[in-house]
Amino acid sequence: MNAISTTPLDQPTVMAGEKLAGKVALVTGGSRGIGAAICRSLASQGASVAAGYSGNTDRAEQFLKEFECDFPGQGASVHQGNVSNPEDCRRVVQEVLERHGRIDILVNNAGITMDKMAMKMSVEEWNTVLAVNLSGSFYMAQPVLEHMVERGTGRIIFVSSVIGETGNIGQANYAASKAGMLGLTKTLAKEAAFILARAGKLVDDGIGITVNTVTPGFVATEMLEAVPEKVLDKIRSQIPVGRLCRPEEIARVVHFLAADASAYITGQVWGVNGGLDM
Repeated sequence: MNAISTTPLDQPTVMAGEKLAGKVALVTGGSRGIGAAICRSLASQGASVAAGYSGNTDRAEQFLKEFECDFPGQGASVHQGNVSNPEDCRRVVQEVLERHGRIDILVNNAGITMDKMAMKMSVEEWNTVLAVNLSGSFYMAQPVLEHMVERGTGRIIFVSSVIGETGNIGQANYAASKAGMLGLTKTLAKEAAFILARAGKLVDDGIGITVNTVTPGFVATEMLEAVPEKVLDKIRSQIPVGRLCRPEEIARVVHFLAADASAYITGQVWGVNGGLDM
């Protein structure tokens, strides 16, 4: 597993465009792995970024220092919180609003695994993964959606997993949590459109509020570090394109969905998995 790069922070910064200029994005689990790649991708399109993290303050501060060096003056912050705690989620959202004045984009990326065969999985292992991955996504989306409804615009993007679509041995809790995000996505997408229509804010030339999900396949991040090389080789052999996904490939889809021009895409599941679930 040593050959896998777990962070995109050593890659050169590329200002790819201004699709998100003036926007503010809150990214949970944003200081490392897929989350860090998403933060950088959003920033490359002009967004200011607030990165959430759970407990590794040193890593978060390192991320912020490197991010500010690569995107000077763009407006970045880090916010500590436990997404499985609804009060923490509301506090973080309020912190971001006080710091940046608005939230245009929410990316629910934070997630954990506690793998074990279902018959041996403890109640605590089941509940913990569901609390972070699924409940945490709802706890973050609820206060942000309230803010977006008031403004009449916004983008919510969930980072689920191909495992939520296919299932996987030893990951009953993870698969269930990620599958639940698909139903949550479609429901919030319908509710957001319904509320805007009822308030007279759903107009032909409007940006609106959209809710979508990205489902990565096996991504080269630290979450796979504990996987033996032989197992990784087997995984690669099952992926039609023959390799693991890079975090930046997930991030590109996220920043596409976050753009104003993607206003006609909502309630959708975007697979980025090398053809694994064909």
